[in-house]
Amino acid sequence: MSQNGADPEQRQQASEADAMAVTFRASEHQHIRYNPLQDEWVLVSAHRMKRPWQGQVEPQPLETVPRHDPLNPLCPGATRANGEVNPLYDGTFLFDNDFPALQPNAPDPGPSDHPLFRAEAARGVCKVMCFHPWSDVTLPLMSIPEIRAVIDAWASVTEELGAQYPWVQIFENKGAMMGCSNPHPHCQVWASSFLPDVAQREERSQQSFHSQHGKPLLLEYGHQELLRKERLVLSSEHWLVLVPFWAVWPFQTLLLPRRHVRRLPELTPAERDDLASIMKKLLTKYDNLFETSFPYSMGWHGAPTGLKTGATYEHWQLHAHYYPPLLRSATVRKFMVGYEMLAQAQRDLTPEQAAERLRALPEVHYRLAKKDKETATTA
Repeated sequence: MSQNGADPEQRQQASEADAMAVTFRASEHQHIRYNPLQDEWVLVSAHRMKRPWQGQVEPQPLETVPRHDPLNPLCPGATRANGEVNPLYDGTFLFDNDFPALQPNAPDPGPSDHPLFRAEAARGVCKVMCFHPWSDVTLPLMSIPEIRAVIDAWASVTEELGAQYPWVQIFENKGAMMGCSNPHPHCQVWASSFLPDVAQREERSQQSFHSQHGKPLLLEYGHQELLRKERLVLSSEHWLVLVPFWAVWPFQTLLLPRRHVRRLPELTPAERDDLASIMKKLLTKYDNLFETSFPYSMGWHGAPTGLKTGATYEHWQLHAHYYPPLLRSATVRKFMVGYEMLAQAQRDLTPEQAAERLRALPEVHYRLAKKDKETATTA
């Protein structure tokens, strides 16, 4: 009987036999990879990068932003929506979000009358942190001492809010593509009375790995990636930047300390200096990739905090996630739709290919390089 006339089981067996005869190459053949940190899988389909793109093309971001705009509510001296006037700050500036998603005194919803309709109390505070008084700079264009000041402010606010709340989430949405409505360099800090979903998954996974292997999951992972090197983007005395084996976003990276650190306030002065340096290098590479102000969402994850916790959280390792959406150019992004929303995450470019491209990029920002070239030409 021909294969066309075979029953479905026979056709499947024949197809599997054909697949076994081909040598697997991650850069050519689809496969799924496990994310042990968040206990989920991602489908890798590198061959899809060959398909022509006929989807949405985003507008180019504005290259010129005014250094100071009195109508910009994040600028020094500007009046915000609640009528408060910002101080004439010259470094970082932390203030309460004028439109917070969490408030400290929200009432308790009370008991549920059915297990399918549960609601629980959610309390907290939301803050905004400006990185710099100028609107026309971003972190990769700031000096290392200026970035170090941001890191110190992150550590301080984590310690302050962590004394009261079990979770302090620092995050930055950079660029209009990531929903940032204000070009001024800033991030947000949300502290909550509950452990959010992603934090709960990371807590379970790290605790389970530590129980089985006696070491923190991400500390061991960083050690293994240092040995393998294929997904390593940057390394320094105290830090690693890599594209995770399980990365979902095209040029997603993970920033890890090389020693066991649970939370931002535990970083030594030398580790903070080194962090400022490696952040500047990573974010410069991001901007250089497509010669644009590279959009992303990033955030820090550290061990839970709060007065009620009696755990030592030795299984936790501090880390930062960077999730940039750009895929093919400054105007073509990845969308999380369809299969990703209904089944599981999927990526085209392999993590190894992404890391190789990032490694090859210069550590001098393209805007500064162009300026130096123009200066040399006119000299």
